[in-house]
Amino acid sequence: MELSRIILGPVTTEKSERLKTERTYTLKVHPAATKVDIKNALKKFYDIEVASVRAVRVGTKQRSLGAGRTMTKRHPSKKMMITLD
Repeated sequence: MELSRIILGPVTTEKSERLKTERTYTLKVHPAATKVDIKNALKKFYDIEVASVRAVRVGTKQRSLGAGRTMTKRHPSKKMMITLD
């Protein structure tokens, strides 16, 4: 996988902002990215040493509309929580 297409952007939530004090950053990544890909991309583009990487798959959020129909409110994605040295 091409390293320039792995990191899609930061995740800005209350929890991710709180974790920044512990040197843990949350990034939205490509669904096919692995932990090794993330470490290599951060090393190449930002010159950062990574202590650990945790992966989280965020599923869809659906709402029932009745009569067997559903509405999708959130698309599936993948995010990684990076802890720096």
